[in-house]
Amino acid sequence: MIRDATDSDLEAIVAIYNAAIPGRMATADTEPISVESRLAWLRDRDFSRYPLWVTERDGQVVGWLSFGRFYGRPAYAATAEVSIYVDPQAQRGGIAAGLMAHALAEAPRLGLTTFLGFIFAHNAPSVSLCQKFGFEEWGRLPRVALLDGVQRDLLILGRRVGAA
Repeated sequence: MIRDATDSDLEAIVAIYNAAIPGRMATADTEPISVESRLAWLRDRDFSRYPLWVTERDGQVVGWLSFGRFYGRPAYAATAEVSIYVDPQAQRGGIAAGLMAHALAEAPRLGLTTFLGFIFAHNAPSVSLCQKFGFEEWGRLPRVALLDGVQRDLLILGRRVGAA
């Protein structure tokens, strides 16, 4: 089941995010974040344009997708950065693919025409997921991230969606 996130989901959302930090593949954060630090991120968003969705299985949040504004200028309002995180115990179970398919189906209703993903080049599972859904490499920022002393490339993957 995919639904809008609520305040009561925030602890699970943060736990899933924090579980991704040690792997150094899915986020540029290097230290865990707190639930309190994400309250405004959840509460201040415009769910009609940039929702935060969770996937539940057996009453537990096992994954989430967020839309973020790209660059914060009005001319980019129909472009959204898409981020997906899945509980490590639920990975490879179709949750990320389900969230991405839902996002693509909902893009016209949200008024979105372009999705962007900012993904580390060494994150093969996320790159593969995006490619499966028709994303293409629109840019590469070489060695812009330093993770545990290793310089990492950031890919910009993009896809046109929704109305033209």
